[in-house]
Amino acid sequence: MKGKVYLVGAGPGDPDLLTVKALRLLREAEVVLHDDLVTPEILKLISPTAQVQNVGKRCGTKTIRQEEINFLMVTLAAAGRQVVRLKSGDPLIFGRAGEEIEALQRGNIDYEIVPGVTSALGAAAAAGIPLTHRRASSTLVLTTGNHASGNDAADWSKFAAAEATLVIYMPGSNRGEISRKLTAAGFGEETPCAIISRATTSEQRIYRTTVSDLKRAPKLPSPTLLVVGEVVRFADQNLLREAASVPALSNEFGGAFAQTLFSSAKGLRRGEEPLA
Repeated sequence: MKGKVYLVGAGPGDPDLLTVKALRLLREAEVVLHDDLVTPEILKLISPTAQVQNVGKRCGTKTIRQEEINFLMVTLAAAGRQVVRLKSGDPLIFGRAGEEIEALQRGNIDYEIVPGVTSALGAAAAAGIPLTHRRASSTLVLTTGNHASGNDAADWSKFAAAEATLVIYMPGSNRGEISRKLTAAGFGEETPCAIISRATTSEQRIYRTTVSDLKRAPKLPSPTLLVVGEVVRFADQNLLREAASVPALSNEFGGAFAQTLFSSAKGLRRGEEPLA
């Protein structure tokens, strides 16, 4: 019997956001090779008889090289196993699916791609931020924090000129560097930003600021996304207040910081750092 590999998107974290097909494959899989960012709640849905292995890479550390992951997928499928390669978010967005597809094609292995809710969409929905808006932005750009190095300010300038919404995956902890790159690219200092940590999970945190004050943002637990653009002003204030009311935030950042929790998105002034 010939095996097959399924490149499956696990979504941003909430198991309720899994597709019906993804859930069925997890229950039927013989082997699951999963990213480190896949939440425990989703891993619990895997068949108890399946062989499960964490092949993730996180915070610059690698438990296994990409070439080894490719070898595992090809070898297991060639031996007749039904393999789920479970990736956080969507497998085709910053998930190295392209490299894995090439390896499967070279090995003459059957494969199928099962899309998932990418983290940008999950995070925006959780914060009530419309990523596009007729009066603010008709362009959406997905990029990674790695592009905040080198001479990428020139590349980002076309996004600022287009008044695009910029969603930065894996923005890293050097927020000051990203702030400088955004400013150099032409984003206004008062352009609103939102940092969303562990989106759609019970540990979700949302922090709103501006490009100029991004460097003062607290370090939130990874994974995080950074949303930059005027659309942040349209965020659902009820959702933001709900996120801000989590006790852990007040304990972590102190009472003075908690005083900014309910600041309105409108009229945001330089120097304000509301947690939204």
